[in-house]
Amino acid sequence: MLQLNYIRDNKDEVIKRLNLKNFRDAETIINSILELDNSRKAAQKQADDCKAEANALNRQIGDLRRAGKNDEIEKIKIRTTELKNVEKELDEKQLSIEQQVYEVLVTVPNAPNLGVPAGRTPEDNEVVLEEGIKPNLYDGAKPHWDLTTQYDIIDFKLGVKLTGAGFPVYKGKGARLQRALINFFLDKAIAAGYNEVQPPILVNEDSGYGTGQLPDKEGQMYHSTIDNLYLIPTAEVPITNIYRDVILKESDLPIKNCGYTPCFRREAGSYGTDVRGLNRLHQFDKIEIVQIAHPNDSYAILEDMLKHAMNLLRDLELPFRVLKLCGGDMSFASALTYDLEVWSAAQQRWLEVSSVSNFETFQTNRLKCRYRDDKGKTQLAHSLNGSALALPRIVASLLENNQTETGIKIPKALIPYCGFDTIN
Repeated sequence: MLQLNYIRDNKDEVIKRLNLKNFRDAETIINSILELDNSRKAAQKQADDCKAEANALNRQIGDLRRAGKNDEIEKIKIRTTELKNVEKELDEKQLSIEQQVYEVLVTVPNAPNLGVPAGRTPEDNEVVLEEGIKPNLYDGAKPHWDLTTQYDIIDFKLGVKLTGAGFPVYKGKGARLQRALINFFLDKAIAAGYNEVQPPILVNEDSGYGTGQLPDKEGQMYHSTIDNLYLIPTAEVPITNIYRDVILKESDLPIKNCGYTPCFRREAGSYGTDVRGLNRLHQFDKIEIVQIAHPNDSYAILEDMLKHAMNLLRDLELPFRVLKLCGGDMSFASALTYDLEVWSAAQQRWLEVSSVSNFETFQTNRLKCRYRDDKGKTQLAHSLNGSALALPRIVASLLENNQTETGIKIPKALIPYCGFDTIN
């Protein structure tokens, strides 16, 4: 959530940055927020004036009592009661306006960093880097959804029987490959200084609001209405919320956590190859890296997190590219995002496998996640996270890119984790 003081002091800049994100009616909404806050401040001044007048009148009562002026004392008591009633009404008005401001503020996305490219669609994203050699496959090479059937390692039809579309069943070497990737990614994160946590996969409403999934992504989250709990769309939600309502020591920063969870997204998909097989699932596995950082360091940390994800792709010997997302393709909460995509040789297309983002103070303002500086003053920290990595499209690319006529080769870095070097 954007800070109200920042909006007030930097109104034109905020509107400019929100327009970069193609936020509809940015100027109108920002003006309405400031008008509401002006009404709140006016009500607060009136309430303060009432309190000051009542206090001044009360100080006169002692002198009037000693002078025997009981009639005037009664008049003062009547007036102070009136003032207290007015003050109470004004306090209630302030609370009502504060709630109105909050309800509007939570619908306003994060203002993107000014380094974010302008644009509305994925075609406007900036290609920062492309690395690796795209493999030339043998004649008759297959997309991963055919390979998984041929080698009986992922069963999409059984998933439909058990649950529905988008919930595959991993079998045999497919299940072992899945587990190998999870352990490999976690070990790499731990070696990079991240502390592993295993959070719940259900979160409450406060946690959803804390990281910005609510109210923005409410329709995309699976919701247990009886308990009012949400299945997590990413481990970012519970791991970042560990620091909700926490004041940290400045010396503790940065705090680095990682975690593996299944993730659940109800996002509606279209038909065709874009959503076929592992390309888009309702349940999938992902390792998340999360940092709580000092504002002065967060963009250097963002680059380090990006490099960490890139190195994983190098270890897996996958061709990849890095995109800096344009304003219109960024998430609601992000200030700057890099996407990593791997090349899918059989599909002849790039598949997104990671987003690495800096949220600046957008999440920490909602979370009230602060640190105490060297002057003893509390400041909002910055929050960052990244996928390191999401498994489904990694698996799709590994299967497609490494297929031969006799089997699918496993990258060298994964063989100790898999316990086999070929799927055949």
